[in-house]
Amino acid sequence: MEGSEINFLDYLIILLRRKRLIAGATAGGAFIALISGLLISPVYRAETKIMPPYQGANAAQVLGQLGGFAGLPGGFKTPNELYMGLLKSRPVLDALIERFALMNAYGAKTVEDARETLLEAITAGEDKKTGIITAGVEDKNPEKAARMANALIEELRNLSKRLAVTEASRRRLFFEEHLSDAKENLIKAEEAMKGFQEKTGAVRLEDQARTVIESIAGLRAQISAKEVGLKVMRTYATAQNPDVRKAEAELNGLREELRGLEAKGSGHNPDPVMPTSRMPALGTEYIRRLREFKYQEGLYEALLKQAEAARLDEARDSSLIQVLEEAIPPEKKVSPRSAMLVAGGTIAGLFFSVLAAFALEFMEKSTCRPENKERLKTVLRHIRPGGRGKA
Repeated sequence: MEGSEINFLDYLIILLRRKRLIAGATAGGAFIALISGLLISPVYRAETKIMPPYQGANAAQVLGQLGGFAGLPGGFKTPNELYMGLLKSRPVLDALIERFALMNAYGAKTVEDARETLLEAITAGEDKKTGIITAGVEDKNPEKAARMANALIEELRNLSKRLAVTEASRRRLFFEEHLSDAKENLIKAEEAMKGFQEKTGAVRLEDQARTVIESIAGLRAQISAKEVGLKVMRTYATAQNPDVRKAEAELNGLREELRGLEAKGSGHNPDPVMPTSRMPALGTEYIRRLREFKYQEGLYEALLKQAEAARLDEARDSSLIQVLEEAIPPEKKVSPRSAMLVAGGTIAGLFFSVLAAFALEFMEKSTCRPENKERLKTVLRHIRPGGRGKA
């Protein structure tokens, strides 16, 4: 039916008839948005650029060493993702909150509220081509924003250093614990051998026999030290780690070499490489004590070297984060954006003014018909407080 078809010219007529309303409301929306933009405190973002360590071939190594973080839900695939995650970790956030008294600055009642506000103010992203990470902090004061951005990197460096040192410290403490036991055992073996010599008199062995005994004791000491080192390595690396596999291969080689030495000679002798006929009367006990002493001495020296290496790793800053560009006070604000704000206000004013134009047109046409007047009276009667409709 032609009467039911929509005629866009009718709508255009309505809009033209209410053009003053539409123009005024649109201009009013733009004006209000402009004034709001001038009244709202501007926010500035200061940014700093860093280059984290372990680029390229070392990526797998850092993820292996920091496996605890890489295994978190939604774990990190690259070292850069790891460091961007650390930027927003609780230790870093809490350090900034305390350093800049952000609970008062943000008007936060709890530390959790301050963390959430600070988290919204921190931005982090990476350049996929260069691997450079850009970290930023937003604040109403540009100088403060720059200080906070630089402090953010300082706290990230402190956290990454603590993580690396924690691993080195764990190795050092582990080796030092075994080193203390090895030292006590060495003292006991030395005193036992000395007491035996003083009680029975010195026992002299041939140089060849002494050399073989020392070789066996030295191999056993190396095996024990290597087992300790492998046990420590497994606390922070998986079985597929190349260093773990290399250590296991070296340990198997030492064991095979030891079996080869021990296979010589008779299996009934206290020392397989010493025929009974060539031993002095008290040579058996002397060999046992000498072998134990050489073993404890070799083990102590091996553990001492590994403990010193762990101390050096602990002292060395292996998580150096290089700052390419320090944050400086920004000159341009990031919000509010006046142009976007005015555009939004203009669109909102136009939209609501058009709705108002059609609503007014509908109201005018409805009041011209007698039947609609009665309907409107009924509607208003129901809308008024305490109003009751008629049956």
